[in-house]
Amino acid sequence: MSWKNRITALPGIATARGYRRAWLRADVTAGLVLTALLIPAGMGYAEAAGLPAYAGLYATIVPLLAYAVVGPSRILVLGPDSSLAPLIAAAVLPLAAVDDPDRALALAGVLAVLVGLILLVGGFLRLGFVTELLSKPIRLGYLNAIALIVVVGQLPKLLGFSVDATGVLAEIAEIGQAVVHSDIDPVAAAVGLGTLAVIVAFRWWLPAIPGVLVAVAGAIAISAAAGLTDDIGMVGALPEGLPLPSIGGIGWDDIGHLIGPAAGIALIAFADSGVLSRTFAARHGEDVNGSTEMKAIGVANVAGGLFGGFPVSASGSRTPVAEQSGARTQLAGVVGAICVLLFVLLAPGLTAYLPDATLGAVVIVAATALIDIRGMVRMWHMSSVEFALATAAFAGVALVGVLQGIMVAIGLSFVAVVARAWQPYRTELVRTQDRPGYHDIARHPDGQRIAGLVLVRFDAPLFFANGQIFDDYVRSVVANAPSPVEWVIIAAEPITGLDTTAVDELVDLDNYLTGKGVRLVFAEMKGPIKDKIIRFGVGDQFDGTHFYPTVEAAVDAFRHRVDRPADK
Repeated sequence: MSWKNRITALPGIATARGYRRAWLRADVTAGLVLTALLIPAGMGYAEAAGLPAYAGLYATIVPLLAYAVVGPSRILVLGPDSSLAPLIAAAVLPLAAVDDPDRALALAGVLAVLVGLILLVGGFLRLGFVTELLSKPIRLGYLNAIALIVVVGQLPKLLGFSVDATGVLAEIAEIGQAVVHSDIDPVAAAVGLGTLAVIVAFRWWLPAIPGVLVAVAGAIAISAAAGLTDDIGMVGALPEGLPLPSIGGIGWDDIGHLIGPAAGIALIAFADSGVLSRTFAARHGEDVNGSTEMKAIGVANVAGGLFGGFPVSASGSRTPVAEQSGARTQLAGVVGAICVLLFVLLAPGLTAYLPDATLGAVVIVAATALIDIRGMVRMWHMSSVEFALATAAFAGVALVGVLQGIMVAIGLSFVAVVARAWQPYRTELVRTQDRPGYHDIARHPDGQRIAGLVLVRFDAPLFFANGQIFDDYVRSVVANAPSPVEWVIIAAEPITGLDTTAVDELVDLDNYLTGKGVRLVFAEMKGPIKDKIIRFGVGDQFDGTHFYPTVEAAVDAFRHRVDRPADK
């Protein structure tokens, strides 16, 4: 494919070539509404990441424009996000000198470039499936923990004081002491709590009006009118002009320290974005390729990192706003980016009157949207094991660290999978009078055994960890049978895997049973498992007479004592 064809095949270009005039009004309207959230949310999440507030605007403009060209989703909104802010702060702040925002910005830009490159490589290697590692319990615990981290981190700003502690528990303790000792700044607290009240009030009673915009505009007006700039902390005026490349002064040692966090951020950014992209695409009858999405988010992060931004992902709060406002294509995001850019160019001094407490309130409201207590309760009722995984993810992320907590939770998920396969459900099957077939004796204790026959089901792949358990279980059922056993039939349909250790256990079991005059056969074993038995060199011991296409066929063969070769 030529370069010209490659360019015209980009999703944004393809959408532009087929754009309909009927979509224009809806896209422009959605973009204007979106702007009301992009500005305060971007600035708030930048501060939550320990960076200057204006960096959030740069991290909004450039990624939106880049994604509009290469992104496969028509309405996905990229930008700074609360789930990434703690990760960015944890990666950047330890490497930045105290009171050196320029170095922090440079480090954050390099971090974004690294995240983007990792996502690009993953996309070209078709690694979109990695999001499957983040199971629902992990995502549930992670989001609740992120909400806690962000809220606790913004409370001092909301109330007008600062804390020096690190870690959620230490921060909570220091916040409590500040409240007890009346260290709260009454003016800042009034502004912050007032902002909070306005946003919540509009969300409850006037949801059609963007309460965030009303609250921010009101706080700026009050600050300017009342002359509060010398009394409480302010965001400060934006730098004049366009965002320029700002990743200079970073050494290879810094890059080495950032690679690990960049990998974690890339995983989370794509997990959030991939799930969101698929969800909204399905609503509109569209399909989004995971690896293509990964590459698009990678391009957006590289572009943002080069121009004063930091790592971004899809926004779970701004994307629904774009959809609800009628967005039809990527043009809505472009309109939002242009409006933010005009704000930076035409009104950079306006944020000099924006209180820090107001931004704290904006971030807190956004973070509380991540809290899902009902989801935790439902998880408890559905599965105690998965609830434990969600709790472990929550505790690990909140108390140990975001990336460490996620890695621990993923590790525990694998342990749970191995544990389920290691100690799977197994049972003896019996006949019942009221239904055909053969059924679990635990659920049908009044079922009837067939004299001389043991029928067993093992609900897991056979591998090194459970081969001995399978062997011991079959031997115990044979030993405890009420009458002498002549045949053992394994209902093998649930057996989806087999390794060499398990094959050795099958050979030992067959030799043991043969020594007692008992025949071992398999019913409904899958073709690939039979192929493995042959490939592992035991096809002579387990020849075609050991396999039957159905349990009924095997039982019929037992009754007639006729060996029947398996159907091909």
